[in-house]
Amino acid sequence: MTFSIHGLAVARGIAIGRAVLAASGRMEVAHYFIEPHQVQDEIARVRNGRNAVIDELQRLRDDLPADAPAELAALLDVHLMLLQDEMLVSGVKHWITDRLYNAEWALTTQLEIISRQFDEMEDDYLRERKADLEQVVERILRRMRGVAGPVAPPPSSPRRQAEAGAEAEYLQGDAADVPLVLVAHDLSPADMLQFKRSVFAGFITDVGGKTSHTAIVARSMDIPAVVGARSASQLVRQDDWIIVDGDAGAIIVDPSPIILAEYRFRQREIDLERERLTRLRHTPAVTLDAQAIELQANIEQPGDVAAALRAGAEGIGLFRSEFLFMGRGGRLPDEEEQYRAYREAVEGMQGRPVTIRTIDVGADKPLDKGHKDNSLNPALGLRAIRWSLAEPTMFRTQLRAMLRAAAHGPVRVLFPMLAHVNEIRQVLAQVDLARAELDARGVAYGPVQLGAMIEVPAAALMVEQFLRHFDYLSIGTNDLIQYTLAIDRADEAVAELYDPLHPAVLRLVSDVIAAGARQGKSVSVCGEMAGDVAMTRLLLGLGLRSFSMQPAQILAVKQEVLRADVRRLADWAQQVLTADEPATVMNPPS
Repeated sequence: MTFSIHGLAVARGIAIGRAVLAASGRMEVAHYFIEPHQVQDEIARVRNGRNAVIDELQRLRDDLPADAPAELAALLDVHLMLLQDEMLVSGVKHWITDRLYNAEWALTTQLEIISRQFDEMEDDYLRERKADLEQVVERILRRMRGVAGPVAPPPSSPRRQAEAGAEAEYLQGDAADVPLVLVAHDLSPADMLQFKRSVFAGFITDVGGKTSHTAIVARSMDIPAVVGARSASQLVRQDDWIIVDGDAGAIIVDPSPIILAEYRFRQREIDLERERLTRLRHTPAVTLDAQAIELQANIEQPGDVAAALRAGAEGIGLFRSEFLFMGRGGRLPDEEEQYRAYREAVEGMQGRPVTIRTIDVGADKPLDKGHKDNSLNPALGLRAIRWSLAEPTMFRTQLRAMLRAAAHGPVRVLFPMLAHVNEIRQVLAQVDLARAELDARGVAYGPVQLGAMIEVPAAALMVEQFLRHFDYLSIGTNDLIQYTLAIDRADEAVAELYDPLHPAVLRLVSDVIAAGARQGKSVSVCGEMAGDVAMTRLLLGLGLRSFSMQPAQILAVKQEVLRADVRRLADWAQQVLTADEPATVMNPPS
């Protein structure tokens, strides 16, 4: 039966495919595809893990003292029975053999399917056996962690994911080419990067906001995505046909043939529009009144440079270096590893500038998937530049790697979440120390421009002081809106209050742009406002001349730039700026 689920649209387009359910947050497992020749090895891993648990429970059963409660023996018998249940065993083999899931993913997928059957049982006793099944699977997973892992490259390897996408037969028979849509309760930014070059045509999560970092990475992949869909991972079943409408924030489950035909037609229209936009790649971004506009790209990894160049980016306006640090179990990249990554991006941009932001973790960007921030309010805690200054050795390691990369091309270093003049002084002192350390080692490095993110209201209000210390500024509108309006941007429950057109937000953005113009220093916007075509003309009217966004958004924004007359937009932008409700006057002059 067809039904729909609504969430927040975060990455535009239409995806149609079969649902792939990621394991719930109850159990932390890796999700990746194996190669066909590894099937038997993965099945053996599960079998060995299960047999080890059976042996363990049988020993416990046999060694029970005579005065042990009868309930304890009965519980062990139930667990032994579940371990040998044919539905569990055959289901796991199916997901490994037919879908090429890794062993852990196959096991937790089958757990989800059987758990739902327990939930639907009328008998209370039988429903409660679901908890026993979960315990049994957790025991198997623990045992499997002691078994040798797969021979393939790790799931985060781009080569592994590309091979998996090319070789895997995900569905039986002629359905092997059917696209897949990943459905999960939540996906961390590190999860999203794992799947960045994978087979998925779309993403759905129960939680998240429009500018959560999971959403940002989804946009960078240019794949339709809906977040904040509440109970989607519970309502959608494995292998359901689903449509992801990334424009409307809607999910349609088990669509009828008529609905499928309509959305396939819309898919073709979107593809044609994207093809048309590619003709603008080599067209200079110049307005009708001859104002040159700089359009740059945001990236997460050095490998994203290729997409930036394909989109015609004039540089990298934001390299989110924190993605080099995530999902490593606390093992941070050393200076040499970081240097190679930054150098790859710099050389890849072929003389165009690369802006590298120092590590910005915390709040919705934990270093590791299982990491729990115990702060009462992580968004206001030890994150971004605060963490870097609290760990000066780590901070200078990163700074030295950036300085060394600058020997290979133009580099700009960007510092996030500054709010105090004392923080500015500490940051500049650390840069000087990093240079001195390289000098002492006789290691070559290049000149860098130093810039500050304006993403805390305090920084926007004291912008003149910031401009005295830095070469350029970059407005991070995602956090600026969050902190100005006191809204958690990753919380779908308050998503409707997250408003880039709030008068206070617009005033702060306008004041920073104007201050930069007075000082003759560059100001860019690297938050999601920069890539929103509905905001392009307003930002141009406010005086913005440098935008940085996900590569997939560049050509659509360029089209708006080419149609704009900045002189005519300036007066209108002031009307928007002074309106009580700016959204009501958001119709720019034609």
